[in-house]
Amino acid sequence: MTKGLFAKKSIQDMRQEATEKKGGLERSLTGVNLTTMGIGAIVGAGVFVLLGQAATQNAGPGVVFSFIFAAIICVFAALCYAEFASLIPIAGGPYSYAYATLGEFAAWTIGWSLTLEYLFSSATVSVGWSGYLSSFLNDFGIYLPAKIASAPLLYDINTGWFMSGSYFNLPAALIIGFIGGMIALGIKAATTYNNIIVAIKLTVIVLFIAIGIAYINTDNWVPFIPKNTGTFGEFGLSGILRGAGVVFFAYIGFDALSTLAQEARNPQRDMPIGMVGSLGISATIYIIMALVLTGIVSYTALGGPAPFSIAIDSLGPKFTWFRYFAKFGILAGLTSVIMVMLLGQTRVFYTMAHDGLLPKAFGRVNKKLHTPVFNTLFLTAVGMLICGFFPVGILGQLVSMGTLMAFAIVCFGVLILRYKQPNLHRPFKVPFFPWIPLIGTLACIIQMIALPAVTWMQLVIWIFIGYVVYFSYGIKHSHVRKKG
Repeated sequence: MTKGLFAKKSIQDMRQEATEKKGGLERSLTGVNLTTMGIGAIVGAGVFVLLGQAATQNAGPGVVFSFIFAAIICVFAALCYAEFASLIPIAGGPYSYAYATLGEFAAWTIGWSLTLEYLFSSATVSVGWSGYLSSFLNDFGIYLPAKIASAPLLYDINTGWFMSGSYFNLPAALIIGFIGGMIALGIKAATTYNNIIVAIKLTVIVLFIAIGIAYINTDNWVPFIPKNTGTFGEFGLSGILRGAGVVFFAYIGFDALSTLAQEARNPQRDMPIGMVGSLGISATIYIIMALVLTGIVSYTALGGPAPFSIAIDSLGPKFTWFRYFAKFGILAGLTSVIMVMLLGQTRVFYTMAHDGLLPKAFGRVNKKLHTPVFNTLFLTAVGMLICGFFPVGILGQLVSMGTLMAFAIVCFGVLILRYKQPNLHRPFKVPFFPWIPLIGTLACIIQMIALPAVTWMQLVIWIFIGYVVYFSYGIKHSHVRKKG
């Protein structure tokens, strides 16, 4: 049994599986589709929430450098993802890459951990979407009762769990239910919807930049890097580094594209374009937005949950119309994040089921829709329950932990595969090997170590639950073990 834990899946078998069309996923995504889906997943909370938090608490206007530093780390990871995605163009992303390089046990661990990033992220963003919807409706005199628009369970770090008096967060559950239904109907429908949403979101951002440039007061940029207060992470150089840790999670999402490799028309070309392209465009948006936002309003005033709205309100009453449009754009932006994250989760479970590690139902594809319908509806239902009952915002650091673990394993996997199978045909290669994969691995591990102990405890509990599932089901039905 111990030997089987390190059983690897043949890359040749994976490539063969990826070319099978009968009853499989439909290859319909282009490089442009993948790029827009990446932008849809990345551009969200980073612009609308985290930018203000990092500026106020950590870096001041120097948050621009925080975004640049975080983007460099993510580019290292994106290049490693792109090499794997072009080499092994199969659904499953990091799970599949770990299976080929580190073995089944590591693959299961990373596949189970990805649930923290994809499913819990989609549920968390759904709760944020519910809050913005309530704010948007309030502007028109429509007020949703708190009992049906907020979580019934709340958590306090000192007293623990307690009841809020609410029944269910209905808007959050409805949006994730709608998105899940869209995904179940087909990847083309989901892609079309995402393209529209991304267009709306980018229109809001471009309008904000175009309007805001005329109202920039350069005095707000002085000092550009506020002097450190004497505490690590509060301004100065250490503040920029701490700010990078905060905004790093604003880039989460490009990796979800790797789970769609089996639905790309030409994955060897389109996957690198989609991942690196969407990351580059999103980083550019973040940097410009950081400059405009801190130029319009002093960074000291951006600490609230909606810094974007603070900046718009500061422009005066003649831009009241834009406040409404911006909130609508924010809702659109969060919707696209939910979609790509939930889509990524369904494809990971789809691949795990095809390997025998999860029940066959999760791997069945509807012959008419070319999507794993049962898989999608099951995960959608679970997501609706999570966002309907729980304040999933407290799981944010846990989501980050799962993401960093995936990044580290992918970067390390590129190192291992290059040395063990150097002659494999790689349509896309990470440049400056081995430095980029090595630095990417170490950077992710360091950021994981920096997370608090309570997050590590939550991760251990979640992984333990996953191992119970693996040793009670997956280990008995593994296709790789049966072949061995």
